[in-house]
Amino acid sequence: MKFSPENFPHIADEYVLGLLGEADMAEVENEIERNAALATAVAEAREQFLPLDTNVDPAAVSPVLWEAIATRLPEQAPKEAPSIASVSPRVPMAGNDNPRSGWRATAISAIAASLILAVGLVWSVTRTVEPLVVAVLLNEAGEVQAVVEDFGNDTASIRLLTDFAVPEDKTMQVWTLPSREMGPMSLGLLEDAHSARLSGSALPRPQDAQLYEITLEQAGGSPTGRPTGPILAKGFAKLAR
Repeated sequence: MKFSPENFPHIADEYVLGLLGEADMAEVENEIERNAALATAVAEAREQFLPLDTNVDPAAVSPVLWEAIATRLPEQAPKEAPSIASVSPRVPMAGNDNPRSGWRATAISAIAASLILAVGLVWSVTRTVEPLVVAVLLNEAGEVQAVVEDFGNDTASIRLLTDFAVPEDKTMQVWTLPSREMGPMSLGLLEDAHSARLSGSALPRPQDAQLYEITLEQAGGSPTGRPTGPILAKGFAKLAR
């Protein structure tokens, strides 16, 4: 693949839309790390295609999907189980991913996954501050990967529910999308691919159906302040009640 400034917009569009083969995707991701102009083009392409994927109609969730999600969650005995809203709103999709058909199904699966949090996913029985929203993050195959709790005070906790293989020159970065106008905002980095409590930028109060996701970025985080790497997991928040 020829990386020249005049080709950057075309390359960025194909990368964001998920039209490149695996070899070309890897080549672009490597080039993004050392080429600030290409990284900027990718960030601009994500913003440009945001309107293409901002509405997903709710779909009925089959019992098979519920059972599959339940078997992937760790067994716990919480003292109190939070009540999670069961209404499925129209769900905005992210402007900071490589849109593929699998992610549309994932968005629907994420809503279903968040509903079962009330059954038994409480991380810390000693915590005195309760989260405002909780989001279950899934990969493109619809498998549960992580859970995010956002406390609305510029801090959020993320619990990884699977092992991630992260190269030495990469890092995992957590993002949220408060609004289309603001665009994706970083909540922080996951050092050594471990669960963590993050302190990010001052953001508006988290809302129902707000997007959260994890991307694989170069060491030190995205050079553009916007997601540039592949998405590892994403999901939509539900208000804790």
